[in-house]
Amino acid sequence: MHARQRWLIDYRLDETLGSKPAMRQSTPEPGTGRAPSGVEAIRWRDGALTLLDQRRLPAEETWLDMPDLDTAAAAIRDLVVRGAPAIGITAAYACVLAMRARSAEHRGNDRAAREAWLADLDRLVAARPTAVNLRWAVDRMRAAAGQGDVVAAQERLERLAAAIHAEDQAANRRMAELGADLIEPGSRVLTHCNTGSLATGGTGTALGVIVNAWRSERLARVFACETRPWFQGLRLTAWEFAREGVRCSVLVESAAAGLMQRGEIDWVITGADRITANGDVANKVGTLMLASLARQFGVKMMVVAPVSTLDAETASGDLIEIEERPADEIWGSVGMTAPPGVDAYNPVFDVTPAELIDFIVTDRGVLEPPYEGRIAELVRAADAA
Repeated sequence: MHARQRWLIDYRLDETLGSKPAMRQSTPEPGTGRAPSGVEAIRWRDGALTLLDQRRLPAEETWLDMPDLDTAAAAIRDLVVRGAPAIGITAAYACVLAMRARSAEHRGNDRAAREAWLADLDRLVAARPTAVNLRWAVDRMRAAAGQGDVVAAQERLERLAAAIHAEDQAANRRMAELGADLIEPGSRVLTHCNTGSLATGGTGTALGVIVNAWRSERLARVFACETRPWFQGLRLTAWEFAREGVRCSVLVESAAAGLMQRGEIDWVITGADRITANGDVANKVGTLMLASLARQFGVKMMVVAPVSTLDAETASGDLIEIEERPADEIWGSVGMTAPPGVDAYNPVFDVTPAELIDFIVTDRGVLEPPYEGRIAELVRAADAA
């Protein structure tokens, strides 16, 4: 097997969750709320959380049990589960697992159980700092826990986690409709990273829009960046498009400029990991490059994200902490180790300024520039609902 193919399956597994005895493969029965293709990334059955190991796709479809909060936090950190909405949903269920464990550990002492649980939440939030959905979900769970009986709190938390999952499914459907309606028949679209059912609780954000537009016969051509160094576009987006019956072409990111220069792209459509109060968008590294190229060559830029990804408390993108991952991920992607004295720069995200974005599609409506003030207004409306 080629070194790159081998890495796509095995790279870092022995260093991360694959080496943990608490994790075991399982094959739960399919549930509801999935995309028409049957793709789903998160399952909660009879009080147990399992995640599809996205590091192994498309070669293997392996489900991993998450017995406790720390295992779930490691899964978030090590990219077993990824995509801002999916991370938030996983975190919500992890809060339930933690409350159950602390309640059993401190039986009869609700105060001690609650204090230990709150410390658990701090570790969970630290798993990935850039995607705002993680903190958003944990904050909702913390507020729902309330005071007093932790057994009753556990029941409330489980109901809320299921509601967060269902909300995301409904939001995905709404965004798919709103985004597809913006696209003119005969359009050619380019997407980046993975924003489908694997990254959410439902049909996806940007990928959901593209699938909906394809089925509505609005699209003439679909392109997907391979998305280095983890190849989410090559491994995950292409796999999802195939499952959905959408014909697509995968390209290296550096080929996008030529496509746009030749007038072969009408839309760049991406998701987001955080959208600040002024409309700046933190997303998978490479998004800024595509948005800049789109503006240069007259291509429209659409960002698709639920209201849970909006961060009205952060004024602008320059205030966002950008996660950096180990340099060996870049070398490992081509089956190499770094030559002596050579390092690598491996940021996971970049920030696209609001002025480069033509539309922000949310589950509560479509926003157009200027975004200042409108992000906060949308968040307030969602909080009041």
